[in-house]
Amino acid sequence: MRFQLSTVRRDVWWPGRAGPQHGVMTTLLTSFVLVVAGLCAGTGARLLLRRLRRGTRVPPPWCELGVASAWGASGAAAVPVRWLPVLLALGWLAVAAGTVDVLAGRLPDALTLPALPTALLLLVPVGGDAVARGVAGAVVAVAAHAAVHFVAPAAMGGGDVKLAAPLGAVSAAVSWEALALAGVLAALSSGVLAVAVLVRRGRGGAVPHGPSMLLACLLVAAAGARGP
Repeated sequence: MRFQLSTVRRDVWWPGRAGPQHGVMTTLLTSFVLVVAGLCAGTGARLLLRRLRRGTRVPPPWCELGVASAWGASGAAAVPVRWLPVLLALGWLAVAAGTVDVLAGRLPDALTLPALPTALLLLVPVGGDAVARGVAGAVVAVAAHAAVHFVAPAAMGGGDVKLAAPLGAVSAAVSWEALALAGVLAALSSGVLAVAVLVRRGRGGAVPHGPSMLLACLLVAAAGARGP
């Protein structure tokens, strides 16, 4: 009996041992480390937004808490390691770009334009097929949002079209179904925001689509990266 108890304890605490308990502990430790790192990255996001020409001032600790929550959730999702940098970058962008869109009603080019090459670069470890789908997904997403912008410029701004490129790339890298699902989720959440804006501000209120697009992509990517 003593021997069996000792063996169980070794399975739980020894890093080299595999087992359900060890997996839970590793996930919790990973999430904790990412939360701490997210607090630092959130501070960086807040300082960057203050310095950008079309940024905005965000009082602490909203960026810090936002990035820390996104990164901690990414760690808790237990996605494959090759997908983790993609989710971390997407979480940071969701907080930084989404905050500016909510507070100032715009999406700075300094955030949206570098996001596509960064996303494609981070997809390289995932595989060549993922990168190829990412490029195609970016084209499809930009075309769809550009069409809406052309038909109704007041309904969707140019910043949303630029943001669609990296989000389409990440979603399509997961799968084409993920790209479609992210689009549906973003449209539904934007519709809810539109109703809220109409109720609170009246007919002239603008709807920030950035947060809906970013959150939908982040959720779909986190779920899809885990596999079936």
